[in-house]
Amino acid sequence: MARSGITGAGIGLRTPHVQQILADENLEIPWLEVLADNWLVEGGLNQHLLMRISERFPLVFHSVGLSLGGGNTLDVDYLNKIKPLKQACGGHWYSEHASFSGNNDFKVADLLPLPYTDEAVMHISNRIKQTQDLLGERILLENVSTYMSCKHNELSEGEFIAAIAEEADCYLLLDINNAFVTSVNLDQQLQAFLNAVPARRVKQIHLAGFHQKDDYLLDAHNHPVDPQVWQAYQDYIQLYGNIPTMIEWDSEIPTLGRLLQERQIAADMMQFNAKPAAGVDRCA
Repeated sequence: MARSGITGAGIGLRTPHVQQILADENLEIPWLEVLADNWLVEGGLNQHLLMRISERFPLVFHSVGLSLGGGNTLDVDYLNKIKPLKQACGGHWYSEHASFSGNNDFKVADLLPLPYTDEAVMHISNRIKQTQDLLGERILLENVSTYMSCKHNELSEGEFIAAIAEEADCYLLLDINNAFVTSVNLDQQLQAFLNAVPARRVKQIHLAGFHQKDDYLLDAHNHPVDPQVWQAYQDYIQLYGNIPTMIEWDSEIPTLGRLLQERQIAADMMQFNAKPAAGVDRCA
């Protein structure tokens, strides 16, 4: 079982790359992020392959199906599938999104943003506390990309994320691409969001590529990281240190070699920066 800590730049584990990762004994990747939703069927070949990967590489767990901000009862059955799988793989932490995917009457595949209100802060914070109690550890909360603003907003997105983190006492997964997409779509200042997020709670960073539509950006994870996102990332780690960073690429998935080239850009920026992350025990 891999026991080393999570540092440096990793990639998301995607099914087309699994066999190549296992076959290449010389492959060096500091860590991999597992999208738990793809590995929850008990037994079978998939979980066997995941166990083999966990023997060579440190893993962290991420999911999209919990609907932390939803109005329905928290999906304990879902968490009860993730918890033993994460434990069996020696997963270092688990992350989900500051969003909802429906309620008792409907369910969608998208990550829908919550209204940035004090009521919503308390609602999702209570559900994060439930999740943390069930898992027996603090989780990481990720900001999502948005395409319209809610007229009921009382806080900025950064203030909303900060308030949840304090109320729930959770860590944060800062998705700089999501933040950039939102800033362009809503004509907001990216830096204002980054300044509002409590850096001492940021334990992981996501980077990805977006798709340029006619009059907005789509968070499609189907392109290399945009130069403007790279610049924002470089500025962030120069200010706050080398926080574990992962490249997401979920559509039009490239070869493993191309994905690792993208990872290397983040690794090179970290090496050039050479400033350790400060603040909370991010590598615990």
